Amino acid sequence: MLQHVVIAVYPDFELLDAAGPASVFASANHALAEDGEPHRYAVHLVSPTGGAVPSSSGVVVETKALGQVPRQLDTILVAGAEAGAITAAARTPELGRWLSRSASSVRRLGSVCAGTFVLAAAGLVDGKRVATHWSACEPLARLYPSLTVDADALYVVEGNVWTSAGVTTGIDMALAMVNEDLGGMIASRVAERLVLYARRPGYQSQFSPLLRAQAKADGPFADLLVWAQANLDTALDVPSLAARVSLSERTFHRRFVAAMGETPARYIETVRLDAARILLSQDLPLKEIARRVGLAPTARFTQVFQRRFGVTPRLFRETHGSR
Repeated sequence: MLQHVVIAVYPDFELLDAAGPASVFASANHALAEDGEPHRYAVHLVSPTGGAVPSSSGVVVETKALGQVPRQLDTILVAGAEAGAITAAARTPELGRWLSRSASSVRRLGSVCAGTFVLAAAGLVDGKRVATHWSACEPLARLYPSLTVDADALYVVEGNVWTSAGVTTGIDMALAMVNEDLGGMIASRVAERLVLYARRPGYQSQFSPLLRAQAKADGPFADLLVWAQANLDTALDVPSLAARVSLSERTFHRRFVAAMGETPARYIETVRLDAARILLSQDLPLKEIARRVGLAPTARFTQVFQRRFGVTPRLFRETHGSR
């Protein structure tokens, strides 16, 4: 059965907030076609007035008016934007009324990035835990105090409401929807087709340890961090890391702490655990996860994980599930 997915946009919306999820659903259709199966998704871009709508990047997209979409909708997503554009969208009465009318009959209602403001303005997420872009968390919580704004999650699912942190996290959230609809095999093929490094679960932090570190590092340290991320299953102790950048252990440790604000051991442990949380969303045995992230044996992995997060890897997996 064809599922109609509507992505609502407005002047100066963030293009990737709409194009990212749309590409995921289109790629799912492609994967199904390869298996001789019919398409599952029909994606519609809509706007309050219909017609050509400019994005913040200058790309203009053609949209349908709100009243032109099919009556039986499966999923509605609202794209995000910068402060001025999202404020205007949240104050657009036609969009708010349409969302309010449609919300009760759709299987999934969601937003990407600051699109959460539009849902909140329409009264559709009152009392719920939601996600939005990290830069918008404080104003969202201030304007709508009934919300629990998760400033860390990539995306949040509460009931039939899906909200994501923004931009590329809309891709992660759409992949989770495909996983829910069509299973992990199709979702993984979509991720491969889109050349994604990993299918990121919603509970993963918006803030990548590697990106944070790269912002501080330069020269040989920048290359070292990328190499370490790709070689977590190897020994990443100070002697090994220092040798890789041709420094004495003492000099390496001193320069690393000065540049990164933390010890090499602490940084490597953080990166290992970040990778472990991603792998826990898959059906891999704990023994294999521990090996892949360099925390074998399993007893050591469990000890390190519990010390950092307060729960065992097994309980973390049970609590967070596949999303």
